[in-house]
Amino acid sequence: MLTTVPVGETAEVLARTLVDERLAACVSLYPPMTSIYRWRGVVEEETERQFVIKTTRDRVPALRSRVLELHPYELPEFVVVEAADASDAYLAWMRDNTK
Repeated sequence: MLTTVPVGETAEVLARTLVDERLAACVSLYPPMTSIYRWRGVVEEETERQFVIKTTRDRVPALRSRVLELHPYELPEFVVVEAADASDAYLAWMRDNTK
């Protein structure tokens, strides 16, 4: 699952919460980046961090609810990318760490 958050303490707190609550087996935080986007008819530019959240398909609904609850944005990105051809061992590790 992908999302972006503003640069700052929010990123680490949100990532740790998702792992602590076993909604994610792992959250990878990319370095700060510049995002340029249109919001309410105005082109905006912000410094953000991209999250890659590793979880299982059955945890996605709970993950979605929690991300929407904790996320500071009015309309957070929530994009689910399915893992194609992930190794059985990696999938087992994700299952073990999200239950």
